[in-house]
Amino acid sequence: MNTVVEAPVLYLAAQGDGAVRLPDGQVAYCPGTLAGERVRLIQDAAGIWRLDTVLDASPDRVTPPCPLFGTCGGCSMQQMQPAALLDWKASKVRHALQKAGFAPIPEPTCTQVPPYSRRRVDLAVRRMPDAMLIGLHARGSKAVADMTVCPALNPDILRLLPAFRTTLRSLQAIRSEASLHINLFDSGPDIVLLTDSPLQAPDRIRLARLAEEHGIPRIGWRLLKGDGEPETAAQNGPVFQSIAGHRITPPPGAFLQATARSEHSIQQAVMAALPARLGRRDNVIELYAGCGTLTLPLSERCRVMAYEGHAPACAALKAAGNTRIQAQCRDLNRQPVMAKDLAKAPVVILDPPHAGAKLQMRQIAQGRPAQVIYVSCNPAALSKDAALLAEAGYRLDSIAVIDQFLWSAETEAVCSFIRESSHRSRSGPSRSG
Repeated sequence: MNTVVEAPVLYLAAQGDGAVRLPDGQVAYCPGTLAGERVRLIQDAAGIWRLDTVLDASPDRVTPPCPLFGTCGGCSMQQMQPAALLDWKASKVRHALQKAGFAPIPEPTCTQVPPYSRRRVDLAVRRMPDAMLIGLHARGSKAVADMTVCPALNPDILRLLPAFRTTLRSLQAIRSEASLHINLFDSGPDIVLLTDSPLQAPDRIRLARLAEEHGIPRIGWRLLKGDGEPETAAQNGPVFQSIAGHRITPPPGAFLQATARSEHSIQQAVMAALPARLGRRDNVIELYAGCGTLTLPLSERCRVMAYEGHAPACAALKAAGNTRIQAQCRDLNRQPVMAKDLAKAPVVILDPPHAGAKLQMRQIAQGRPAQVIYVSCNPAALSKDAALLAEAGYRLDSIAVIDQFLWSAETEAVCSFIRESSHRSRSGPSRSG
C-alpha cells in the first residue's frame, strides 16, 4: 500500500524540487511543487515521493504551456510563473556567493530569454518497432519522450525533426539508439549524429540527400561510444557563425550559448564589468575561450590572450584572423595558466565548464590579478571557486543573472570580483534586460 502525506512545501532545492518535511522528520524532494504550497504526496513502491494533489496553490503557479510537460524531461519548472522563476534563479546565485564568503551581495541585474528562442539542443534517438523517437529522456528514465512540440526551442529546429525521423529510421547505423546534436548557426542547422553502429555507404547517401533537401550545410558523425572528433558525413555548403560582428567557422558540435539574446546579455555583462581605464593596448587573459563568444567582443576593447582546451574550437578562433587575439590550445584542468602569468593581467575572464575551474582557480587566487570576471553556468561550482577569491581578499563588485535555459533549474551568471588593494576607476554595472 502506498504511503500518503499532506504537508507544506518549505522551499525549492537546487534542482527546483520542493522540499517537504515528512512526519518522521526527514525531508523529501518532490518535482512539480512550489514553495509555500500545501500538497499531498504519495510514495510509490520504489520509495519515491510523487505529487498527487496541490491542496493550496502558490500564487506563482501557472498552467504549464507545453502538453509534454511531465513526460519530457527537458523543462522541469513550467508550473512556475516566469518572473518568479527568474527571481528564484537570482536567489540561487546570491546564496552561492554568500556561501562562498562574500558580503554584502550587490543587487543583480536580471535577464530572461523569451520562448521559442533556444538555438541548440541535444536529442536522444530511440528505434522502436514502428517508429523512430527523437526527443528528450523522461526524468529519471531511459524512455525517450518524442518531441512533437517545444515552446523553448527555435521553430526552425523543431521543423527539421519529422524529416530526421524518416531518414534516421532508414539508417543501418542505428540499431537501437543514437544521439542528435543540433546547432542553429547563421549558415543554417549544423548537425552531429552519433550512432550505435558504423555509418554505411547507403547511410551517407541518405544523409547527403537530407542535407540537400532541407538546407543543412553540414552533417557530422561519430560512434555513440567512440572517441575523437566527428567526421563530416555530408557537406552541402559553407558553415559560419557571426560573433559580435566577426565571422567564424565553428567545428562540428561546437559550444554555442543557448540563445542569441543570452549570448548578447553575457557579452554585455562582461564588457560592462571591465575597468573604464582599460586601453586597447592592454592585455587581458581569457580562460576557456571556446570559439570566441567573449574573446571577439573583448578584442574591440583590448588585446586578448585566449586559452582553450578543445583544439578544433581554438583553431576556429585562430582562423578568424583577428590580430588582437593570441589564441593558445591548452587543457586548463591539467595544465593551468600559472599564477605568475595571471598576476600580470589587469583582468582575467573565465567561462569554465559546468564542473568549474578546478586547478585553474587555485592559480588565479594565488596570482591575485586586479580583477576576475567569472561566467558561471553552475551556482554550486561558482560557490566553490569564488570561495578561493574571498579567501584571497577579493570583493564582489557586480552580478548579472541570465535565464537562458527557460523553465529549467539551470542558471547563468556573470560575476565581477575586485582585489581589495586594487583602486581603479570602473565603469558601472550593466542595466540591460
